[in-house]
Amino acid sequence: MNVDVVLPCLDEEAALPWVLERIPPGFTPIVVDNGSTDATAKVAADLGARVVGEPRRGFGAACHAGLLAATAELVCFMDADASLDPRQLPEVVAPVAAGEADLVLGRRVPEPGAWPAHARLGNMVLAWNLRRRAGVRVRDLGPMRACSRAGLLALGLTDRRFGYPLEMVLRAAAHGWRIAEVDVAYLRRRGRSKVTGTLRGTARAISDMRRVMNGPPAAS
Repeated sequence: MNVDVVLPCLDEEAALPWVLERIPPGFTPIVVDNGSTDATAKVAADLGARVVGEPRRGFGAACHAGLLAATAELVCFMDADASLDPRQLPEVVAPVAAGEADLVLGRRVPEPGAWPAHARLGNMVLAWNLRRRAGVRVRDLGPMRACSRAGLLALGLTDRRFGYPLEMVLRAAAHGWRIAEVDVAYLRRRGRSKVTGTLRGTARAISDMRRVMNGPPAAS
């Protein structure tokens, strides 16, 4: 089984060695450098990852650039800040590879101190809204996820900011995808998060996701 792993990155040179050395056999890392000012791209290339540059800032822009660069039948997404263990990728991919699900989200099980209270609360609210408005029975908008590359491209995601992960779930649900969750460990990240590490970053992410939530796409 060959799987491409999209790793959106902004100044992650400190975390990348740990992340990339734990990528399982059969999984190919695609590091998307989203305008880093450190040595993210060089570190990734030196460690054998495929490096894609995406100068337009935005989490969704980086994720989508990696999706466009991917060639494997199955594709995964995960944060590259060492908060998620790549060794758990096969567990997330397995239901998709077996034909039991179309999109699998890694439900985060945090170690102490890994998930700030304000960020966890925001995630809980988003998950509740997903269940209420879209009928998607998930408890976490997990950043480690797996699905078909061609299928995801066909959904036509348009958000290029922090709303990208939510739009993926909403569009998948609207098109009748089977969505499942698999528990994954959530670890203390390396360095300070650009999103959950600050109230401002969390508020920006929630604002982007609220915008996407208020205009869910209809199935074609």
